Amino acid sequence: MSQKRISKQGFPRHVRLLSAEDYKKVFAQSVRSTDRYFTVLARHEGQQHPARLGLAVAKKHVRRAVDRNRIKRLLRESFRHHQQQLQGLDLVVLVKPGIHKADNAALFRSLEKHWKRLSKEIPS
Repeated sequence: MSQKRISKQGFPRHVRLLSAEDYKKVFAQSVRSTDRYFTVLARHEGQQHPARLGLAVAKKHVRRAVDRNRIKRLLRESFRHHQQQLQGLDLVVLVKPGIHKADNAALFRSLEKHWKRLSKEIPS
């Protein structure tokens, strides 16, 4: 029997929005941060609550699977690096058309601005 290795760098279930109900709550009552690449919706869930992330990378905006997967990996990585700063928030990230043309550095910078803005805007 093989054992699974659990990485500290993973994206475990407790930091993901998993159900439609979780997404509905964020869409219904959220603070919005928008730029040319992303719209990020955030909802405060309480300071003891870990930050959770939901992704909406639509095929309509990013046609090729390889591009969608790159963007999702990049979103998860940026979220991992800023998780402590986002403590208590449920977040949903939506992508905008043309995002696949942007390089990784530009997307990381954009997300960093969103994380900073939302962590300050949402009351603790």
